[in-house]
Amino acid sequence: MTGPSPTADDRHWLATVYAVPVVLLTLISAYFCWTALTIRPSGAWDDDAYAGIVLACVMGVGAAGVAAVVWVLPPVRRVLGWGWVVPALVLGVVAGVRWALGG
Repeated sequence: MTGPSPTADDRHWLATVYAVPVVLLTLISAYFCWTALTIRPSGAWDDDAYAGIVLACVMGVGAAGVAAVVWVLPPVRRVLGWGWVVPALVLGVVAGVRWALGG
């Protein structure tokens, strides 16, 4: 028999199922990272803008962290390679740097 093995077919479906939360969390992190980078305070007195930057950074870092936690789970790591989690980690680092710089 020369068809694909049942194990290979199962890995394809597992990769699809496991990739969904990682991709969604990466997109959420990208949104909050973009928000943190595009908010511009009107001046030193604009506390609401600074609070928005901090909130967006916290949410971006949090979403990236959850994506990394999902990827670290052994069944997910066996099916998905590093390339699936690196974008989330980069976005988390960018949001963390923006948070550290404070606007």
